[in-house]
Amino acid sequence: MISVKALAPGQGRQSTAIGYISGTAPPSHREPAAIDRTTTLETHRQAVAPALIAEVRALAARGWTPATGGNFSCRIDARHVAMTASGGDKGRIGTDHILVVDLDGQVVVGARRPSAETLLHTHLYRRYADVGAVLHTHSRAQTVASRLFEDAGAMRIEGYELIKAFEGQSTHETSIEIPVFPNNQHMPTLAGQVDARLDRGGTTPGYLIAGHGLYAWGCDLEQAHRHLEALDFLIDCELERLRLSRRGDGGTRA
Repeated sequence: MISVKALAPGQGRQSTAIGYISGTAPPSHREPAAIDRTTTLETHRQAVAPALIAEVRALAARGWTPATGGNFSCRIDARHVAMTASGGDKGRIGTDHILVVDLDGQVVVGARRPSAETLLHTHLYRRYADVGAVLHTHSRAQTVASRLFEDAGAMRIEGYELIKAFEGQSTHETSIEIPVFPNNQHMPTLAGQVDARLDRGGTTPGYLIAGHGLYAWGCDLEQAHRHLEALDFLIDCELERLRLSRRGDGGTRA
């Protein structure tokens, strides 16, 4: 797993491959400061794209991005994020599928359409200065659990050794709660609901959207991947435990 931290402004070689927002003037008619800024962001996009693409393809290979589902991002600097564009087979994406968006969700580099869920990423970067990557997947276990626990509003998990995979957890003798939010096609409303829930406390670096999938985050791609993988494993274990328990064997059958 490649770890990608946010790049400092100006870091890396300058590139002549510059992406422009549709409708903007060509380089010769733009202010020098605007040209330099876009060039710098394109340089950063080129720098982080290989690791982000490798992460997305690895998750697609696990079957966690069915039917072009899922969206993925990593921080570039304090105000910008590299993020996968809407649609496309996530197992085959290339650099042209990676956009640069600002924290308002507006595309500043790249020509493809942004994900409808861009604001669910950018609100996490805005809220947490130490978040460096956000991953959103649609595995079967995640989606099933999101439906089963929608009415409860959260999925409680306790007693598993893998809880220690989360930053700050040092024992299995504890519990975590994974919030579950009703699905909503109006992203500002959904982002506001997530913020309100996070304001109430809790340290779990992830949440479920009902009938949809899982969001997980971390300080960089490596940590976000670990959190995502741990959450999926714990969700799957808990679903299996519940299934076996309801069959009357107490969850003890091998």
